[in-house]
Amino acid sequence: MNDLPRPPRPEAPIAATSPAALPAPPEVLALPAPAAPPSPVARRRQWPWLLVLLLLLAAGGGWYGWRQGWFGPGASAPAGNAGAAAPGARRGTGAPAIPVTAAAATVEDLPILLDALGTVQASNTVTVVPQVSGRITEILFREGQEVKAGDVLVRIDQRSYQAALDQAVATRAQRQAQLANAQRDLQRYQQLARSSGTSQQVLDTQRSTVAQLEAQLQFDQATIDAAQSQLDDTTIRSPIDGRVGLRQVDIGNFVQSSSTTGIVVVTQLRPVAVTFTLPQQTLPQVMQALQAGPVPVEARLAEAAPPRLDGNAAPPNPVGRLVTVDNQVDATTGTIKLKAEFDNADLRLWPGAFVNTRIQVATLQGVVVLPLVAVQRGPQGPYAFVIKDDNTVEQRPLSLGIIAGQQAVVQRGMRPGERAVTSGALRLVAGSAVQVADPVVPAAVPRQQRRRPPGAGGLPGAPPAGGPAPGGGPPS
Repeated sequence: MNDLPRPPRPEAPIAATSPAALPAPPEVLALPAPAAPPSPVARRRQWPWLLVLLLLLAAGGGWYGWRQGWFGPGASAPAGNAGAAAPGARRGTGAPAIPVTAAAATVEDLPILLDALGTVQASNTVTVVPQVSGRITEILFREGQEVKAGDVLVRIDQRSYQAALDQAVATRAQRQAQLANAQRDLQRYQQLARSSGTSQQVLDTQRSTVAQLEAQLQFDQATIDAAQSQLDDTTIRSPIDGRVGLRQVDIGNFVQSSSTTGIVVVTQLRPVAVTFTLPQQTLPQVMQALQAGPVPVEARLAEAAPPRLDGNAAPPNPVGRLVTVDNQVDATTGTIKLKAEFDNADLRLWPGAFVNTRIQVATLQGVVVLPLVAVQRGPQGPYAFVIKDDNTVEQRPLSLGIIAGQQAVVQRGMRPGERAVTSGALRLVAGSAVQVADPVVPAAVPRQQRRRPPGAGGLPGAPPAGGPAPGGGPPS
């Protein structure tokens, strides 16, 4: 029995454990109940926000693709040309060149011109009014005639004024005779007074009589002068050199010295004045120009003038000089009035007419000038698309000075000789390929004068004899 195998001895005794020492079973977590599906009302409230989010994502992707050149003419450029693009170009070099026109920056002497609307005024305007009353016997002028100062225009019946003059002359002769007699009596009384033949009172009385007659003689002379003046006023003469207007009276009309309408108006047309206004901000430039010397003023008539009937070119615009500046600024409009004088030898300036004036106040010497159409405006200020040697454009900011007419002074940003795009810039970005084309110049069409056969009557614009009627029918 001792040879029976024994069971293996355990290495350590198993300690008895109490039920309290056993580990607690794991806690079972309760799963949440499945969410209920959203109601139809909640789904309708959510889809507008999803749509807005999708639109924003699409817009952002489109903008990013446009910035990367995925869209537009450069999107389909072959891959082999990608390396030939200029640095920083936004379009591929395979894009077709955009046709544009260009102008070069030049160095010029730029005149500073100010434009304004003016009114032509006559140098002198006289309304001829009679100074005496009477009936008109002669009218010695033609309407529209050029007259000189002193030319006789009208004569009034002078018989009554001649009679008054003769009466005054006769009265003066009577006074002269009385004065001569009183002077002789005074000499006699003086001789008698030396020998005590008369009293001193008689001598003094005679002296007073002589003085009274001398005063009456002076009065008679003044009466003669007044009568002579009225007689001279019956002949009405032109007071100035000028042009006679339309007459207001005829022969036989009775006119009075108190008349306000007058007989005729005489206007001096050589020279004439033009008054115009400028903003008060230009006053320092104008005053500085006046101090430097004569300031030329141009009356611009050629732009609005109709074509000449003889087909010849219109003469150059009249040029005058600035005469003066008004002594105060108009507070309601903020403008200052100026006056210029023109010789008006060809009578192209007519009183009362409106004209466009241009005054030159200064000249900038040797400045870089660029046409104003080449200047673009952006959020960062003015800029221009400058054409480089490889026929691509560069968007270059500009610093501008004075803008005079259609030209602008470039202080910084362009060098003389560089070209800037003048038309077609709306399709350009930095690096775009361009093709410079010549600007379109309208062809000058020669005027064809209509010839009329000899002996054809009617107005110059009427159809020739034997031609079609205005309505298009056959000739009658």
